[in-house]
Amino acid sequence: MALSLMEGNEAIARGAVAAGCRFFAGYPITPATTILNHMLAMLPPLGGVCIQGEDEIASIGFCLGASMAGMKVMTATSGPGISLYSEQISFAIGGEIPIVIVDIQRLGPSTGSATRGADGDVQFLQWGNSGGMPVIVLAPADIEDCFRLTVQAFNLAEQYRCPVFLASNKEIAMTRASVDPDRLKAEIVIDRAAPEPGREFLPFQANSGEQVPAFLPIGGRTLVRQTSSTHGADGYITTDPAEITRQLDRMQAKITNAADQLAIVEHDSAGAADTLVVTYGVTSRAALAAARELRASGTPVSLLVLKTLWPVPETAIRKAAVDARRVLVVEMNRGQYVREVERILPKKSVHFCGQMDGRLIAPETIREAVLHG
Repeated sequence: MALSLMEGNEAIARGAVAAGCRFFAGYPITPATTILNHMLAMLPPLGGVCIQGEDEIASIGFCLGASMAGMKVMTATSGPGISLYSEQISFAIGGEIPIVIVDIQRLGPSTGSATRGADGDVQFLQWGNSGGMPVIVLAPADIEDCFRLTVQAFNLAEQYRCPVFLASNKEIAMTRASVDPDRLKAEIVIDRAAPEPGREFLPFQANSGEQVPAFLPIGGRTLVRQTSSTHGADGYITTDPAEITRQLDRMQAKITNAADQLAIVEHDSAGAADTLVVTYGVTSRAALAAARELRASGTPVSLLVLKTLWPVPETAIRKAAVDARRVLVVEMNRGQYVREVERILPKKSVHFCGQMDGRLIAPETIREAVLHG
């Protein structure tokens, strides 16, 4: 077995290419720039397109246009760029345009510290669109996750016709680790569904019993309407309350009704543990080290690592917390996902352990929070 040193951003680029991505547009921003660099090296030899836009707004716009033309697309940025993406994210949601959006989070607010990591965009990714519609957000914990979850992000974007976010972190993105390249393979690749032959095509009409419309690219033989305005199944702008309700209900249901199927978690149960630690991203590695140390010293602790953040994997969280008296939520921010856990587990004693100062949360910090927090 030949191991290679690889950073998280390279693994994301490799995952995108393996999933069929052939169009990338982005604007340089630390710590996401090396994704642009890797895509620039990978895509042209495959007949793909990699563009550096004049800014973030143009870059995601290029991606949406390419996706409407039928290509699998990805863009990458950090927190300041996500804020500029916001209007186009709303367009992708309302227009049901598949796109993978990578957010390599860094310390905020605003420009913050470009070379320090954090997980401060978690709520922003869910609520950074006009209309408050649900989105899918995946959070890798290591290099292999960066590859596998990127492939999964493309599959979900295609399957549900929606934007899918990959919420990584500077510490994963720009840190090299040993990885077996043979393990980085896309086992399943999903493409957006085409309409059934012989049936009238309506761009926003899902088949009976389904919630995701079939897809045809703009510019083909069949007329395809696309708009960022409120529309009906035929793609025409509408102000009819009943039709608006039908379309919004369907767009919301296609994500929220699939929450259990979208849930990717890792539950490491310690049996009769009094405390359940809930975490995600790079912090899960420190939490695992802390849990092992605590168990070795006679304090059993269970661990739940969330790799799907939105929609919230409520069933998985409740199941993992059944036997726990106390739940400790550990995250690299000032308390964002802990609010969701408090909502889901109102009868449990939920505590928060976090920091947002440019440093990684250390295993000893988590250990102390379990023992004395």
